[in-house]
Amino acid sequence: MSQQTQGPDMLLFSDENTSLFSRHGAAVFAWVRLHTQSREDARDITLEAFKIALEYDNLSDIPEKEQLTWLRRVCHNKIVDRYRRGTRHPQVSLDTITEINDDEANHPEQIAIRQEERQQLHQVIKNLSIHQQHLLNLRYGNGLSCVEIAQLLDMKEGAVRKALSRILIQLRTLYNHQEGEPSC
Repeated sequence: MSQQTQGPDMLLFSDENTSLFSRHGAAVFAWVRLHTQSREDARDITLEAFKIALEYDNLSDIPEKEQLTWLRRVCHNKIVDRYRRGTRHPQVSLDTITEINDDEANHPEQIAIRQEERQQLHQVIKNLSIHQQHLLNLRYGNGLSCVEIAQLLDMKEGAVRKALSRILIQLRTLYNHQEGEPSC
């Protein structure tokens, strides 16, 4: 085992650790991505988990499947920690700040219209099946590509693309139908 001793971050580049990352990195990242709001959070949590794996001496002694389970458990704990920290110390996203600074977007009418449109869209999405909602969340909520979704759900990429296309057509139809109905 050849480790470089130039610093704590350089331990990540030893042969044993790069093989651990090459074996489990994509699966761990995909799993974390499903449970976080942004790619950046998923990257950070995945990196933290592999850093903890470096400090754990006996990880190479356990079978591969148990290594993956151990890494997922570490990631789960990190996600819970971030969630707790986020509820105790909420942060404002930059997107919210840019919306606030936009003069036209600050008009009460525009705010009310956007809120109403979001509510209508959420209502229409609730009418979709759980599988369709999950696909939409993976693609648009989590920002995964069709290739990543296909790998994650063990589907063909073409099937994912076709399913997403059909879901969007169905959403448009339901949304337009809902807009055509008179509101109370």
